[in-house]
Parts: sequence; C-alpha cells; structure tokens
Amino acid sequence: MQPAEETLAGSTGSSRPSSRKRWDTTDLSLVAVFAALIAALAILPGIPVGPLGVPITLQTLGVMLAGIVLGPARGAAAVLLYLVAGLIGLPVFSGFSGGVGVLAGPSAGYLVAFPLAALVAGLLAVVVVRRATRFRSGLLFLACLAASLLTIHPLGVAGLMVNAGLPLRDAIVIDAAYLPGDVLKNVLAAVIAVSVHRAFPRLLAGQRPTA
Repeated sequence: MQPAEETLAGSTGSSRPSSRKRWDTTDLSLVAVFAALIAALAILPGIPVGPLGVPITLQTLGVMLAGIVLGPARGAAAVLLYLVAGLIGLPVFSGFSGGVGVLAGPSAGYLVAFPLAALVAGLLAVVVVRRATRFRSGLLFLACLAASLLTIHPLGVAGLMVNAGLPLRDAIVIDAAYLPGDVLKNVLAAVIAVSVHRAFPRLLAGQRPTA
C-alpha cells in the first residue's frame, strides 16, 4: 500500500502548480495597486464634454490596463474595488466626487460598465498573449477597443438616456465625442501592456514560477 500512497501523493503534489485557483497576497496586492491607479487617473483634471459636462478622463486607461495586464478576474476585481471605494464615499471619481449619488448622474452608465470592460478586455488579452507571437500591440489595442465598444459606450448611452432623459440619437451624439480619446487611450494601454508582459510573462495568467 505504501507505494500506492506515495504515487497518489506525488501526483497530487505535481498537479497543484498547473492549476492554481486561489489568489495569494501578490494577487490581492496587484488588485489594490490597480484600483489605486484607476483612482489616481480619475482625479486628474478632465475635459468637460457636451451640455451635461461628463468629462473626458483617464479612467478608461486604468480600466483597460487592469484588464489586459492582470487578466479578466483580477482586472475586474480591481475595477470593482475602485467602484466600491467611490460608492462608499471616498472621493475617487472624476472631480474628487464620491458616494452613491453618482449613480443618479449622467456618467452612471460609464461607471457601471467599467468592470465589464476590464473583464472583456482581459479575456481577449489572454487569447492574444497565448496565441499571438507577432503584432501583440495591435491585437491588444483591438481587444481594448472591442471591450470599450461592447460595454462602456452602450451602457454609457443607456445611462445618458435614463438619468439625463436624452433620446437615443442625442445620447449617441454625446457619446461619440468620447471615441477619439478612447482610441488614443487604448493605444497607450496596449503599448504599456506589451512592455509589462515582456518583463513579466507569467503575470497575465496569474502563474507562479515553478521550482
């Protein structure tokens, strides 16, 4: 029986590094660091756009970086942590604002979309990093752009319609003003992420070096 027990123990031990499911202190630290990064980018002075004054900020740069650098789970967790901090009253939203009152404002749809955007960008980034050896910057840019167009802008338009009472056409026109800035921020996020993945190739998958 002893050899069988040793074989079972050996097979169990060898399977652990390849399927790490639990987050450790490093994962939690990365989530906290990226939440703080998004907050720092959000409180930088924005550019008010349109009659409602919803500003162009660097928030989405931090959101996309969280997704394509940390991956879908940790990226979304970092954005959720940032949102929770703001909703409980910390002044981490644009213009040093905070509190649940922002959910009644015209920018509510954009804020709600941020975790979904990080999740989608992270899922696409995992595919890019695993399968693509060339043109990673361009592909990561497309991942960010797709996440933005699928989540942030549709929910942003919905928020403008619900909280500001705008018709669909007017909401789309206002939202379109944010597209050029998003493109530039997504390019920057992709360039930064490629450099980070080059320096830390295991970071996106949350893997640890094995002995």
